[in-house]
Parts: sequence; structure tokens; C-alpha cells
Amino acid sequence: MAKTDLGGEAYVAKYGEDEYVQAVSAYSMYIGMASLVMAIVGFGKMAQKVPKAVTTGFKVSAWSICLVMFHSRLSQAFLLSFICKHQINNKQWGCELGVLASALPNGLYAFGSTLKTTVATSALGNVVKYVKGTVPGATGISGVANILYAVTHPQSWDVVAAAIFLLCTVFVMKSKQFLPKWMPPGSEVVIATTAATLFSVYYEYDGGVVGEIPSVGSESGLSFFNGMVKVPIELMDVKELLNVPIAERCFGGSTLKLFITAAIFAGVNFLSIVSIASGFEMDNDVPWSAPRELISQGVSNLAAGGVGSAPVSGSMSRSLVSRMTGASSQLACIVTALLWIYMMPYMSILSPTPKAALSAVIVSAVLTNVVMPKKILALKGTDFIVGVGTAATTAVTSPTIGFGVGCVIYIVTKVVSGSPKEKVA
Repeated sequence: MAKTDLGGEAYVAKYGEDEYVQAVSAYSMYIGMASLVMAIVGFGKMAQKVPKAVTTGFKVSAWSICLVMFHSRLSQAFLLSFICKHQINNKQWGCELGVLASALPNGLYAFGSTLKTTVATSALGNVVKYVKGTVPGATGISGVANILYAVTHPQSWDVVAAAIFLLCTVFVMKSKQFLPKWMPPGSEVVIATTAATLFSVYYEYDGGVVGEIPSVGSESGLSFFNGMVKVPIELMDVKELLNVPIAERCFGGSTLKLFITAAIFAGVNFLSIVSIASGFEMDNDVPWSAPRELISQGVSNLAAGGVGSAPVSGSMSRSLVSRMTGASSQLACIVTALLWIYMMPYMSILSPTPKAALSAVIVSAVLTNVVMPKKILALKGTDFIVGVGTAATTAVTSPTIGFGVGCVIYIVTKVVSGSPKEKVA
């Protein structure tokens, strides 16, 4: 989304990579500011009052917002949050389907681009082109087509990549009952990825791997307590970031347009967090606060800009993997973040890790619910119609469109049936 807003390749070609880093960092700060303003004016509370039936269908498709919604940042993000007062839970199935669609190309094929190219030249590819031509916002149809083709054409799989993917998936999903009880949650993920990495190194696996990771010197970055604690990150000059001319270069010289675009970006980003948090509340009885999460998003993006990062948001796939491994507490989040920071100088050890193994970890977290969406099947009457409609629309179009269609279906079914309003979840 940031790349689209700033015109990534064109910006780099015209102004250079260093200038683009400055622009992205500045944009993160503006998004952070917009998030904080939206939290103050009550957008978070508004977003939390969403229908329960809409979230269930969205869960498997909603994560695809982050992946495929590059062109449809609409003011819907605000309007829908106001309209939907009862059911955000049905869009979750669609979200997890998006996670599955993003993982399969690297799981069953040596290179993720292979499946996309193959589907594009097949009969399914013609269907995708037709749907996208009719509904330009139907970005999710590509992922659905990829799943259908991959599942129905096993002869097209790469033997080695598919073997790594399937073995790691089965191991991660089933090994808990065989591993010693003293091993901490998540050990199965470490074992699977380690084994796949060793295989890649010793047998010179020629499929898709993580690849080169930018090196960070262990001595670089911030130093505290007379050098006793060193954090390998570098701070940007905030005053310099505020003077980056992205309004002139990317938004026709309009500062107002810059802030409006940043606000829409923040709103769409927040929808993914709403989906994740509401899903965890429904499945694990973990209460959450929309204003708190929106403020956190704002602070995180301010920090992202301060260290030269692109805008940040929640991730359904990472959240599901965290829940699967038991790392779901606030302390676990802090420890994970610190480990990522401190381990950056040594992350090149993951360069030979097959992408098929990483895809297996992601698929392990969503496969059961995609195959058997119990939350949707548990819905009754008009709520079932809302759930299925939201899930299907989210899967084949985009999370924003699916979210909007789900809200419309909800309103129509309630008006037609004359059902009394449900209590807000």
C-alpha cells in the first residue's frame, strides 16, 4: 500500500533509493499521526461495533487485505465501521483462505511465481481475467484460482518442494502428541524449519529459499549503559523526515491530500487488527480495546518512521502462528520483538531455509479452520447467509469489498426477516 501511494519504482528511479527510504519513513510517521488523531475522535470505538456474523466469514480472507488490497483504499473503511453494528466475525474464514492462498505457491512449487504463471495461461486464468475486468477490485480471485489449480493438478507440483511442504505441515500439526512434554510450545516449528534448512544446505536445494538477508553490524546502532547494551538500529532525524517533500512529489503538492491518504491507510490497516483481535476474542475469550489498539498502531508507526521502517500493522498469519506456538501473551510480544532486533546481525543463518518449510508453518495454523469452518457452520438462519456471503465475497474480491458486502447482506437480511437487533458482541 505504501509503495502504491508513493509510486515506489518511479520514485526510486527519479530521486534515488536513499530518498525513497526517507519518503517511506516520513509516510510511516504521517500514518502514525493519523492513527492517533482517529483514536482521539473515536474511530476505534466505532470500528469495534461491528456485526458478529461478518467477522466469522472474514477470518480466512481478511488477511488478504494486507496482501492484495493495493488499489482499493476507499472511504468505505470509515463508513463500514459506522454501518456495521453487530457482526464482524464472519469475514474471518475469508481471511484464513487468503493466508492459505499466499502460502501454497511457495509450498507446492519450487518457486512461487511458477503457480501464478501456470494459472495465468490456463482456463482458470481466463476466468480470473474476466472477473477482474468486470470487478476491478476482485483481487482475491487470483488466490482462489491458485488454490483450485494447485489442489486439482498435483502432477504440476515440484517433487522436492512439495515433499518438504507436506512433511513439515504434517509434523507441525501432529508432532505435539509425540514430542516430550518438557519441550516448550513451538518446538515443532523450530524442529521442522531447522531440519528443512539442514536439508537445503547439505543437498544444495535449488528451489525457493529465504535468500540474502541485509547484514547489520553487531557494533552498529544505539548504545546504552556505557556500551553494556547495544541495539542494532539507527534513529532517523525526525526534523529531516518532517521536511521530506512527499506531498509535493506524490500528492500533487497538497498536504491535505497527504493527510487524507494517510488516514485512509490507517483506517484500512486498522481493519486487519480489528479482524485479528475480534477473532481471538471469539475463539480464546481474549478481551480487547479498539481505542487502545488504534493508539498502539499510531505509536508503532511513529516508531517505524523514527527507525526508517515502512508502515506497520497487524498480521493474521503471524498472529495465528503465535497462538499455535503458545506465544500469545504481551510479554511474548516484547520478547519476540527484542529477539528480532538483537538477532538481526545473525539472521543470515536463515538464508538457505526453504520457503516451502515456512509456508508449511503458516498453513499449519489455518488449514483446519479452512477445511472445516466451524464458526460459520455454527451460524443459524440469516446469520449463516451473512457469514457465507461475507466469506465468499472476501475470498474472491478483497477484504474491504467483502466487508462492505457483508454489511449490506446483514442489513438486507435483517430488514427482510424483520429480526430484532442482536446485542453487540
